[in-house]
Amino acid sequence: MNLIRNLKGVWKYRFLIQNLVIRELKARYRGTVLGFLWSFFNPLLLMTVYTVVFGFIIQPRDPAFQGSPWIYALFLFCGILPWTWFSSTSLESANVLMINGNLIKKILFPAEILPVVTVTSNLINFLFALPILLIFIPIMGKPFTLWMLFLPVVILVQYVFSLGFGLLISALTVHFRDIKDILANFLTFWFFATPIIYPLSFGSIERSHFLRILLNLNPMTHIIRGYQSCLFYGELIHWKKLGITFLAGLLFFVIGYYVFDRLRDSFPEEV
Repeated sequence: MNLIRNLKGVWKYRFLIQNLVIRELKARYRGTVLGFLWSFFNPLLLMTVYTVVFGFIIQPRDPAFQGSPWIYALFLFCGILPWTWFSSTSLESANVLMINGNLIKKILFPAEILPVVTVTSNLINFLFALPILLIFIPIMGKPFTLWMLFLPVVILVQYVFSLGFGLLISALTVHFRDIKDILANFLTFWFFATPIIYPLSFGSIERSHFLRILLNLNPMTHIIRGYQSCLFYGELIHWKKLGITFLAGLLFFVIGYYVFDRLRDSFPEEV
């Protein structure tokens, strides 16, 4: 009941969240010549690099990527774009309470909205970059399909999971400053433990029962696979696995919020 009551309290601050998100986005591009246009140019440059490197220099042997020198670059981009949202959110959440210590020390300021602002601002950056990916899908020879309509479902699952993870990390980092350094290295391992640079159909994965179990226990596997299904493979998302991931994300959110709520009284002293 305390969780529901606090969430209702957060909803009352929705306009404050909106203003803080706008402030965060403006601060990110303040002093740059192109401003918000970098949200489009960064993924465009990234996609160009992937196309050159993985389309012409490194040519993967997997049969799924044969037939076009650019198809593997598109596969990579379908995974790296949402991963960038998740990793940026996680790293920024680790510091968000300490950076905004002056706000937390104000008695009436709800500290839990800071991770919400972090996740939401990175979501908006992701949405700004998404049109670049959509433009490259037909260019790379992939058709648009009706399964793309399920993309908001995958985004919702990732948002819930990212928010739960962000709440937990932000609260713990206040007391254990080493977490932000450990997290940076852990995210590197997590990246390679997620099917972003390789498909789940990769030969060594199909032959290894242990690797399949390990990948299926990773929530980001099913989230990234959801993007790949909608955008790259043009198929229905795996409802069962993504549904379980959504429930796990909700559980993670409850745990993250519980830890955050238990530690909130100590934040003003620690930051």
